[in-house]
Amino acid sequence: MTWDFVVAALPIALLILLMVKPDPMPSQRALPLAALVLYLLRLTWFKTDPNATNATVLQGLLTAWTPILIVWGAILIFKTLEHSGGMDIIRRWLNGITPNRVGQVMIVAWAFSFLVEGVSGFGTPAALAAPVLVGLGIDPVRAALVTLVMNSAPICFGAVGAPVWFGLGEVGLNHAEMLAVGMKAAVIHSLAAVLIVPVAMSFVVPWRTVLRNLVFIVLSVLSAVGPMLILARWDYDFPTVLGGAVGLPATLLWARWGIGMMDDPGAPSQGARLPLRDLARAAFPLWATVIVLLLTRVEAVGLKDLLRADSPAWSLPLGSLGEFVVSPGLVLQLKGIFGTPVSWRHELLYVPSILPFFLVAALSFVVFGMRRDAIARTWGDTWTRMGKPVIALSATLVFVKLLMVGGERSCAMVVGHSLAAWIGQGWQFCAAGLGAIGAFFAGSNTVSNLTFAGIQNAIAASLGLDRTTVLALQHVGGAAGLMVSIHHVVAACAVLGINDAEGAIIQRAVLPMLLYVLIAGLIGALLM
Repeated sequence: MTWDFVVAALPIALLILLMVKPDPMPSQRALPLAALVLYLLRLTWFKTDPNATNATVLQGLLTAWTPILIVWGAILIFKTLEHSGGMDIIRRWLNGITPNRVGQVMIVAWAFSFLVEGVSGFGTPAALAAPVLVGLGIDPVRAALVTLVMNSAPICFGAVGAPVWFGLGEVGLNHAEMLAVGMKAAVIHSLAAVLIVPVAMSFVVPWRTVLRNLVFIVLSVLSAVGPMLILARWDYDFPTVLGGAVGLPATLLWARWGIGMMDDPGAPSQGARLPLRDLARAAFPLWATVIVLLLTRVEAVGLKDLLRADSPAWSLPLGSLGEFVVSPGLVLQLKGIFGTPVSWRHELLYVPSILPFFLVAALSFVVFGMRRDAIARTWGDTWTRMGKPVIALSATLVFVKLLMVGGERSCAMVVGHSLAAWIGQGWQFCAAGLGAIGAFFAGSNTVSNLTFAGIQNAIAASLGLDRTTVLALQHVGGAAGLMVSIHHVVAACAVLGINDAEGAIIQRAVLPMLLYVLIAGLIGALLM
């Protein structure tokens, strides 16, 4: 088992070394190299069936089109705002609300992101919020950092609760236990957010400015996590949606009234307030995106089940490659890849790419009355941004899928079981760390929960720990790990047009991530 652990951890350690060393290797080179090493180890040391291994590689390459399309759509929205003049109007409006930099960041990176995370997930908040911050004059690397770190607590019930009801749904929890997991996770997130959000703010402004505006920051945090915490007692689908719906207008009011704020000497003078009609038109890509996301994710509307339905409408046998299947809702599937149980699925209209990004961008061209040359520049700028992210994200997903292939001898399982065996009775202090490791590579709290919830459940049983608390820690750790997730960092850099900065961002975000995991462990120990 010791040698299995060393070999399983080797490609992980290699990737971390390549990306965070003093002279980091660009992600589009480091990720394919780490994936190649992992591929060779699966075939040689772990003796994984070559067909299954190759099928997993193809599955990863196909799965990569989910984040690629999301990033592509997010860049298109950003460039539409930029070339239409909408970003300039939004900047003037925010200056009219408050010229204070802390207030603007809390509105965009915290409260607005909270609402978007509640209805969407998939890394959409950072893709929408970070470009707005850049439009306000914030350095792109700092904008990426603050949005990645702040978007942790909202993930608790992000994507209408998917990390809970889907991510933890395979371990046999009943409804009461699911509510208990969600409630405990909400408590941990709420307490951690009060400490982590000021830390995130320090990436944008000096600490003295953070402290001078600390009352406002805490008020804004509580405005969102308070409603989330209250609703979590009875529901695990909509707490984050409610938190964002309450927190965003509340934060706007605190900022407009200057409650808990100190004057910012470096801020521009307060701008004139814009007519609501002008603001609504300029911000059309943002609010239209939120509306489309709500329409496609709230069960009562009826679109969600249609867009996710996978009953075959048309199929095409592709020989040894598998069977390609398309559903009425345009769910694409490739089943039985290379004659193995490995398959691929892509919900073309549910994943936030065509709906809402590409649709809203097309509507925005009409709303803004953009000329053909402006539309051509928008598409051209978007296309040129996509080269490196396609390589990096494809390699990321291959790496992630290879980590999970092999059942109990998968690298993910070997590392998880080994850590649990060595830590033993102190596991409640480390359970969140395993969730963070899963999210670091998978780029998803839901996938981290799907991967490690079974291990966490077994550990809790063997050590006599309360399983709802252990699973809550897994859930919280999965959210914290997204601060440094390779997938999310690469996507944020792509949207913002930052070249070769992924390693530097991970280096700086790892400390707040570790602090979040430490806070979770301490609170989890008390909950035990």
